[in-house]
This record gives sequence, structure tokens and C-alpha cells, in this order.
Amino acid sequence: MTSLRVARKASGATLLARPPLARTMLAAFLAMTLAGGTASPAFAQGTPQNPPPAPQAKSSADTTPYSLGIAKHHYTRAPRPLPNLFAPYHAIKIEPSSVTNSPRIEQLIHDAKLELSLQDAVELALENSVDIAVARYYPWIADVGMLKASSGSSGYGTPGAAIGASSANIAPYSSTFPSYDPLLTSSVSFDDRKTPINNPFISGTGTSTATAASVTSHTSTYNTQYSQYFPTGTGLSVTFDNTRSSNSVAANFFNPAVQSSLFVSFNQNLLSGFGLAVNRRNIIIAKNNRKIADLAFAQQAITTTTNTVTAYWELVYARENVKVQQQAVAVSEKLYNDNKKQLEIGTMAPLDVTRAEAQLATDRQNLIVAQTVQLQDEQTLKNAITRNPLDPKIVNIEIIPTDKPTAPAQTEAPSFEEALKEAYAKRPDLLEQEYNLKNAAIDVKATRNALLPTAVVSAQYGSVGLAGNSLKKGPTTVISSGVPIVDANGNPISVNGTPIFEPTFSSPTTGVNLAGFSDAMSSVLHNNNPDYAVLMSINIPLRNRSLQADNQRSQLVQRQIEMQVQQLKNAALLDVRNTYIALQQDRARVEAASKASELQRQTFEAEQKKYQLGASTVYQVILTQRDYVAAQGTELRALADLVEARANYERAVGKTLEVNHVTIAEAESGDVDRETLIPGTLHGQVVGVDKLFSGSTAGQK
Repeated sequence: MTSLRVARKASGATLLARPPLARTMLAAFLAMTLAGGTASPAFAQGTPQNPPPAPQAKSSADTTPYSLGIAKHHYTRAPRPLPNLFAPYHAIKIEPSSVTNSPRIEQLIHDAKLELSLQDAVELALENSVDIAVARYYPWIADVGMLKASSGSSGYGTPGAAIGASSANIAPYSSTFPSYDPLLTSSVSFDDRKTPINNPFISGTGTSTATAASVTSHTSTYNTQYSQYFPTGTGLSVTFDNTRSSNSVAANFFNPAVQSSLFVSFNQNLLSGFGLAVNRRNIIIAKNNRKIADLAFAQQAITTTTNTVTAYWELVYARENVKVQQQAVAVSEKLYNDNKKQLEIGTMAPLDVTRAEAQLATDRQNLIVAQTVQLQDEQTLKNAITRNPLDPKIVNIEIIPTDKPTAPAQTEAPSFEEALKEAYAKRPDLLEQEYNLKNAAIDVKATRNALLPTAVVSAQYGSVGLAGNSLKKGPTTVISSGVPIVDANGNPISVNGTPIFEPTFSSPTTGVNLAGFSDAMSSVLHNNNPDYAVLMSINIPLRNRSLQADNQRSQLVQRQIEMQVQQLKNAALLDVRNTYIALQQDRARVEAASKASELQRQTFEAEQKKYQLGASTVYQVILTQRDYVAAQGTELRALADLVEARANYERAVGKTLEVNHVTIAEAESGDVDRETLIPGTLHGQVVGVDKLFSGSTAGQK
């Protein structure tokens, strides 16, 4: 320390011995160099220079909300059979995913530089983020799950949904498949056969000769059935059967014959599987899972927005930190060169030159590190705002942030308790659990219903008609059969000497009575041959262990979700507490850093005045300048940390999308302009986040 003091005194003596003109020129040079070096990073209060005003951020009133349209097709609707009967049997074509960057990013590039505001960065990230593109598919898959559940089947799961479908096995012994889609079944068959017979009298051929050893028959059937299951636990079917048959048997009434029948039948679950709530359980769960998918998508949008905001401010700090380190190098070079000149004239100790050179080497190293961090932060932000960072148009561009960090106005709640209340009402992860609890309650109710025995009442009503071709008979005449009538002894009986023969009756065929399908249908519609049936069937499992296991598991899952809700609330409390404290502390830190920077500025100006009066040295001026530059860097870091802390606080309370003017669009009509970020309005109305976080509803309906 003694040698250092001596060197300073010697240096000061040398400077004081210089002519006034040389001192004045050196002071002017230092003032110009140091003033020029400190102008760029000065964003805080009390800066001696007057930098150009930073671009003003848009106010909430002047900013149009940006809508993340998340539906392009009606995934919840299947093609209807009218007017195109073949539409339900054609696959819907879904466009392949795009891996190109949105064209708007090229509009911001000028002279190989991407001039980017914070709002531009957020919008580009939401347009091009691969994470957003992946998360966008989950609401669509949930839509398809709603479509599947509406048919009576189970829906699909989605990230964040604890229950993909109900575990209840409703009416396990029922033979009815619960499909809410109408089913039309039609069958046509033709049967031609020759059947050998063993008893001609029983078969109806009416002869005992061995020549009638087979029967030739032809049968045609045309059957149609309509069946459907309803959410009330009711099954309905309408059966219309038609059969035309002909054979070589002469004893048939009609040959060929047409038989038609029309039957209406239904069955109703009375215990297990009874009621709308039970039978629509998977539909309700699928709708809740759709809302969970919306919330998961919103959570991803919040994460992407927060990460983009952080990356933006980190790049801003990195760029300004490079300038600070460049100024530090310039100051160190000036000190080193000045000390080396003083060493040459014998007014400086060699140790001071070595120390100045070591400081210069350290500052150059810090500059290299700062430049490396700038390049890394630039690539991080570039990855956030582009879908394809290797696009030749942007791979080598330099990002120029146009917004500067300033101490933001207080947006946090007045107290931690109010901030926590806001988080409980808005955080998507907590809202997801609300729907998981609703799904768990639905499953518990359904499995409780499934414990009941299966009791089914069935009823059937039908009508049958029969018609066909028959022979027309003429008047009946009596003729002799040629077989005599005999007495008890077997002798023929004669009347007046004439033997008596057994009479037979003959009806000659005069034509054919033609009757067919219309006659059979007339008989059906006139209910000539009604058919009524009622059936009651009961299945009572004596131990019921499988269904008991389903019910107990559903209750355990419900209790587990309840604890998960509390677990998430505790985590949210800690998150809000930490971000709230960090935000408050960073505000105080910015004030302290701003005050320190102002004091360092005053110290630097005072040292300059002392030097001009000959009461200081170049070494002291440079040291105070270095301290001033370091104080500005500290203030810049504090400002960057403050705006990042605000972004983390907004994420913690779930209002990131709101403050960044981003919303998830309703897609009920499917009239969404494009799949990515959509500026402006939706269906003629400005879309706000109130639809996302209003009451018990969340996201799209």
C-alpha cells in the first residue's frame, strides 16, 4: 500500500507539473471518451446524459387481444348422412403440420437485423413455438373424444386428465350393446336345395312309392332391422322380415308362399344402467376433459410466454452488458497505456503497470464471456420465436431488442393474500383439478349404480302375414272309387243285383289364386295375426367382488385427487409467495441500484472537476469511471431481474395471457381465420380472457 500511495503522489506531481493547455486537452479527451462510453447502458434514473426516449409500450386499452385459434375442423361432429348418404363412410382429411416460420417474422427483418419489441417476441413465439404446436393437438384429440363418447363408447384421455373414461361396468349381464348411433342391419339370402325324405306321408308328399324320395325347395329371405340404444337405458329395435318359399310338396296351402312380419321390441334397465346421468357419464367426462385440454393448452401458452419474456430481457441485458464490458476494457486500456507511459518517464512503479495490465486481461476475459452469453441468449430467443431456426432467411440474423427495461408500475395485488386468491381463481393447473374432481364424482356415482343387480324388462309386439298361390277348385262331384263295399264276411253287397262301390269326391282344378307380398303385408297391417310378449329378467351376483372393486377404486381415486388439489394449492402458495417476495425485493433492489448509480455518477463528475483543478489524477478519474460503469451494469441487471420477476409473478397467479393480450378463441362454429396467432376479433367481437377464466367454465366449450 505504501508503494501505491507513493506512485499516486508521483503521478499527481507529474500531472500538476504539466502545462495548463495539456491538462485541459487531456481532461477534454477523458470527458469525451468516458461520456461516450457510459451513454449506452444508462436506463436508470439519474443518468447524466440524455439518451433518446425509449419506445413506449402499448397500453392495454390500445392493444388488440391476440387470439390463439385452436380449432379448424368440427372434430366433435361426424359427417351427416344427408344429403350425402356416403359422407359418414369417408375419412376427414387433416392437413399435415407445418414446420415453416410464420411470414410475419420476415417483415421485421431489415438489413440482416431483426428489430423486435417484447410484444412482437411474444406473438412470434406463440405463432411459431413447437411446444404450442404440439399442445394444440390435445384439444383437438379431446374433441374427437367427445365425438366418440357421444356414440356410447368411452372417450380418450388427455394430459392433465386423471380420468379418461368411467370405470363403471354398467349392466354387465345385459346382452344389449349401448350404442347411441342407430344401426341399420339388412340381409338377403337365397337357398335352393333338394332334401331326401324318409316318410312321404309325414313330409306331405302323400305317396308311399319309392319314387318320391326327395323334396325340392327354394327359399328367399329379405330381412331388415333398425336398432338403437338411448341414454335412458332403453334399447329399441324394429324388425321387418320377409320370406318367399316354394317346394315340390303338394300338401302345402300356398305354393309358393310369402310370409311377412313386423316386430317392435324394447328393453329397459331398471336397476343397474338406469337413468340419464349414468348412461351419459362418458359424454360428461369427455366434455370435462375437453376443458382440461383447453386449460393445459393455456398453461403451455403461459409457459411459452413467460419463457419468451425472460429470454427477451436476458438478451437485452446481455447486449448492454457487452457494452459495459467494452467500456471497462476501454478504461483499462487507457489506464494501462497511461501507466506504461509514466513508467517510461520514470514516474510510475513497474508493479502498478503490471496490475493495470492484469486488470486489462481480466476485463478482456469478462468481455469475451459477456459476448458468449449474448450469442447464447440470442440463439435462445431465436429458438423461442421461430419454428425452424435453420431457415436460411433467419439463421444468421442479429436480433435487436427495441424495448428497454424500465421499472414497471405495480401490477401485483396489494397483499399476498389477495395475490393467492387470484392464483386460486386463475391458475390453469388448479382449474384442471376442479374438472378432475367432477369426473371422479361422476365415476363414483356410476360405479355405485353398477353395484345393483341387473333387472331388465322387455316387451315385444308384432304382426305376421301369410299369402301365396293356391289352386282354384270347381264343383265337387261323387264318383265310384272302384272299391266294393263288403259285409262282415267280406262278400260284396249288392242292391238289386248291382254291387255297391265306395264313393269318392272329385273337385276339378279350374285355375290358380294369385296372392303375394301385398296380401301378406295387408294381413300384417290389419293385425290379423298379432304377437305380444313381455319378459322380465333379473341377474343377481351373490358376491359382486368385481364391481365392488370398481366402486372402491373410484372412491380412492376421488380422495387422491382431493389431496392432489391441496398439494397443488400448497405448491401454488409457495410459488406465489416466492414470486411476490422476489418482485417486492427486486423493486427495492432497483431503487438501491439506481441510487448507487446516481451517487457513482456524482462521484465521477466530482472527480472530473477535481482533475480539471489539478487536485486529482487520471488514475483516480478512471477508477471512478469504472465504478460508475459497474454501478450502471448492476442497475441494468436489477432492472432485468425486476421485469423477469414480474413475468414470473404473472405466471404464478395465472394472468400471463391477460397482461400480454393473448386469449384462446372459442371454436364452436369453427370459423377460425387461421391455426396460429390471430390478431383482431373473433365472430365480430373482441375476444378477452374473461371467457377463459369465468366462473366454473374454462377454455372452449
